[in-house]
Amino acid sequence: MALPIEDYAIIADTQTCALVGRNGSIDWLCVPRFDSAAILAALLGHDENGHWRIAPAGEYTVRRRYRHETMVLETEFETAGGVVRLIDFMPPRSGPPAVVRIVEGVRGQVDLETVLRLRFDYGKVVPWVYREHDSLVAVAGPDAVWLRTPVALHGENLATRGTFTVQSGDRVPFMLTWQPSHLPEPEAIDPVHQLGVTEGYWRGWVSACTYEGEWRDAVVRSLLTLKALTYAPTGGIVAAATTSLPEKLGGVRNWDYRFCWLRDATITLQSLLFSGFQSEAIAWRKWLLRAIAGDPAELQIMYGVAGERRLDEYQATWLTGYDGNPVRIGNAAADQFQLDVYGEVMDALHQGRRAGLKADDPAWGLQVQLMEFVEEHWRDPDEGIWEVRGGPRQFTHSKLMAWVAADRAVKAIDEFGLPGPRERWERLRAEIREDILTKGYDPERRTFTQFYGSSELDAALLMVPLVGFLPADDERVRGTVAAIEEHLLVDGFVQRYTQRHDVDVDGLPPGEGAFLACTFWLAGNYALMGRQEEARETFARLLALRNDVGLLSEEYDTETGRLVGNFPQAFSHVPLIDTARTLTSCLAPTEARAREGLR
Repeated sequence: MALPIEDYAIIADTQTCALVGRNGSIDWLCVPRFDSAAILAALLGHDENGHWRIAPAGEYTVRRRYRHETMVLETEFETAGGVVRLIDFMPPRSGPPAVVRIVEGVRGQVDLETVLRLRFDYGKVVPWVYREHDSLVAVAGPDAVWLRTPVALHGENLATRGTFTVQSGDRVPFMLTWQPSHLPEPEAIDPVHQLGVTEGYWRGWVSACTYEGEWRDAVVRSLLTLKALTYAPTGGIVAAATTSLPEKLGGVRNWDYRFCWLRDATITLQSLLFSGFQSEAIAWRKWLLRAIAGDPAELQIMYGVAGERRLDEYQATWLTGYDGNPVRIGNAAADQFQLDVYGEVMDALHQGRRAGLKADDPAWGLQVQLMEFVEEHWRDPDEGIWEVRGGPRQFTHSKLMAWVAADRAVKAIDEFGLPGPRERWERLRAEIREDILTKGYDPERRTFTQFYGSSELDAALLMVPLVGFLPADDERVRGTVAAIEEHLLVDGFVQRYTQRHDVDVDGLPPGEGAFLACTFWLAGNYALMGRQEEARETFARLLALRNDVGLLSEEYDTETGRLVGNFPQAFSHVPLIDTARTLTSCLAPTEARAREGLR
């Protein structure tokens, strides 16, 4: 089995990324794109499915960090004989994708070993390996990899191995480059020069961050993670770097997240936009217009990083899975109808205009078409935000986001003078609102419910005040928060919805971790309700779940104390940024008054 999920970090080049373990092993690398086949896949199987480890030969302790405000990873190994530093990074893409690893001697003398097992096509294909000039070359089918290093290497049991000794002041580089096998040998790169280029790229990018609040370090790390999950050529933003990391160890809830969900991408866009990154917002909007061009009825909930629509799902049966879980490639949920994405797209484009993006761009014509679809189909059942596989229902959250679509359409006309049937959309907004309050709210239990006619709860309804449907001090919001606290809050973290054997909403066996985004939403609700101490405590509890380099997965298993789900997860880092901003704005007046009282 691979390392615990929290023991991984990522390095990225804005087109793909790699997962690096605390033990110095790269266990996941897809090239040339996030959703390409992995050439290192031990994360979802065994070492034989592909990994690249550089570490001391004997016992050691580990410390690691990212270099200040970059995606350059430093792992320090301390042995009885000394200390070495392993620097891992991927240069920003300007040619073939490359992974650079530099071992630096810090103190004393350390004996190390490197083991590289390349396995193309998700750990299935063993390549032919041979030497060419100063490179070791691995080739199979369409894939070719070049490895350059001054370390003497040899083949053993279908792996490439080498041992070497590093003393204080030494620097030993390894450069791995991929490109299609029909192309000639890629140019060699200078590892030290590329290290400087990579550091400069990330620090230059994040210098645009406008957030200066109490939680800046956490916000900046999350922003860097979101940028690392962005496919630069198109502006598409993937939901996570991985596929099939389980939401419950040993369970079946595990999916391929290396695609662009409209929902995830829109909220990511807003976080980047509100943090000062307009160029990403512009690139994403262009990606959106290309991806969903055509009939709004054919809008998908997710696309490939270049806007591809066919994301057929299959199981990679030759991989044993992270914890015996099935390994899925592709995602069948792409064919689902999820009404809420129309609201999220409308909201993101509206917030973009508010933030200064052009108000007279072609996006409005697309939004008018989306609104025509919403007008005709908002009453239809759907699979909802949680992508249930138990059949469509009248999910309350989906209706809420249909209301958001109508609300933002009306406001676009009012605030920016855009053309459209304002009175008709205003009536639609009022009709959806009345429908939600009548059918989606249980007055006896004083809570919104998961779907119409249901008694079940859904943490997605914590979005009610966050999207402006009702104020946070409304008794229906307070009642919903109280019900979620009583029934979905487990050991301080929020479950998505009720999961019992006698309640079959999603068509899957019950059992998963607490959904981190939902707990962030709860903290945001606390802040808006004036429950500042609880907001702070909840936010601090969430921040404590980040691993040693500040990364979060999708969920947290309160029983085992483990991060679970795909990693790192945009849908966890985005609400971290949003909640920090909410808490900063809500706490500032309170703390100012407290300071005044002390004078």
